[in-house]
Amino acid sequence: MENEANISIYRAARTIKRRQNTLYNALRSIYDDSIFVGEISQLWPQLPLLANLRCGLWYSSKFHSTCYFKSTDGHTNNWSFNTSRLNLHVALLAGQKGGCIIVDSTRKGKRFPDSMSKTIPIWTCVLNRSVYKYRKKMCNGGVVLAKGNASDEHEKSTSQFTADWDCSLHLPLWVSDTEKAAIDDRVEEWIKELDASGADIASLASCLKKPLRPLWISQKTVIWLNEVPDHDSWDFTPIILVSASSQSGIIQNRTTSEFSWNYIPGAGDDEESWARGLTPNLFWKNAYDLINSGPDICNQKVADIVEKDRVYRAQRGQIAPQVILKSSKLSGNSSDLSHVEPPLSSDISDLNIDLKASDESCTISWLGSTNLAVGTSQHAAEERNVDCILNCDQESITVCLSNAEAYFHLPMVNSKLDRFSLLRNLPSAVNFVKLNISKGKTLLICCHSGEDISVCVCLAILTSLFDDEGIFDDGKSFNQTRITKLEMRRRLVFICKFASNARPSRGNLKQVFSFLGGGSVDPV
Repeated sequence: MENEANISIYRAARTIKRRQNTLYNALRSIYDDSIFVGEISQLWPQLPLLANLRCGLWYSSKFHSTCYFKSTDGHTNNWSFNTSRLNLHVALLAGQKGGCIIVDSTRKGKRFPDSMSKTIPIWTCVLNRSVYKYRKKMCNGGVVLAKGNASDEHEKSTSQFTADWDCSLHLPLWVSDTEKAAIDDRVEEWIKELDASGADIASLASCLKKPLRPLWISQKTVIWLNEVPDHDSWDFTPIILVSASSQSGIIQNRTTSEFSWNYIPGAGDDEESWARGLTPNLFWKNAYDLINSGPDICNQKVADIVEKDRVYRAQRGQIAPQVILKSSKLSGNSSDLSHVEPPLSSDISDLNIDLKASDESCTISWLGSTNLAVGTSQHAAEERNVDCILNCDQESITVCLSNAEAYFHLPMVNSKLDRFSLLRNLPSAVNFVKLNISKGKTLLICCHSGEDISVCVCLAILTSLFDDEGIFDDGKSFNQTRITKLEMRRRLVFICKFASNARPSRGNLKQVFSFLGGGSVDPV
């Protein structure tokens, strides 16, 4: 009887939670939190607004760009500086604009996610110290070659510059001194990993005039509007971290003149469980209509919007997967989201980023002078400036190519669905690219998101067919080298330098490493 009572209590708690976490509650909570994000961004309108993927994407319609800092890299005793997620484009953008604002949120009852409390502070510290060491090295080199008054002045200014450079680890007050000391002890190790990755520290050093430093702002932060400092007045480059949601972990009942609804902290998180195919871009195109529709008809409104968008895409030959919802076990509860079948991947490729202000306005990312590019299958269907296309999406696309043989559809799925999908298909992908690149043709590798599978395929191709300088050598250097994880990371850093939105998953990267460790490239 006691076990049955416990199970009943558990089921009742789950039922209550499902009824509170309705679609309307989530969207209304996001909308309310977005007002706070907008107010903060207006305090420093010159600074670009960035969304930390994926949760942060929901909290504004006017993002300049995106970034990807994982909370797991900041978990206690699991701190990490991940060279697969360098986010160097964020540092370069902050250097160019004098700082930036990053938006994220968290469901847990705390003010900031670990991505903001520790991951980003670790990132700023490692980059600052790397830049400092690089400049010190250049300064010492200048001392040896110094001749004449001009060189003496340069040496003096550079020495002063490095002396004033802040290399401290800046963490929020709620991180204990013990944890701070433990993190600080590992910074030098992470700097060595950064140096070994081949990251372009020289460009960062020339771009950053002041060291990076995080600042934390939440809904409980007190800001005197008549005393807001100009970002140029600080002796550092501010990385302003905005936690969009209220600190309380308790779902709060709120009431307007028309509707009663429950506020959900960090509602944008885990969108597969509640969004029903709605994307941030679709939400903001229809935000006022959805918010004003109220909780009773919100689900139907979203279904209509998602289906209308699907039909629009399908009519233009774009990828248009149908969203399938399983019927609810709770009869009469149309707002129960617990049985939503999540889409295979979230569509963020159509995010309405302000391209005029962005340095990342290209939908296709060309990888230096390699003649290779990565992008989304949606944009590949419209691309006319490539000779060949390798489509790794599950769905085929209609392409604008004169030669049918220049298009190769090689469907692959994420490692969560098939642990060996990439591994099976990489030999065919490499051979197709080898055949065409050897003839001097340009080639685009695409997948649904343009961030994971296509990036991993490109990584395998770059490592298999190109040398360390990014020059096509038909696999000669690959056949003479034993590929290590460090070497693979170096190639990935090279890709991320051009494709700043790259987010390869661990499972897919493991398949690439297994492929590369298998030996030489099979002949065409």
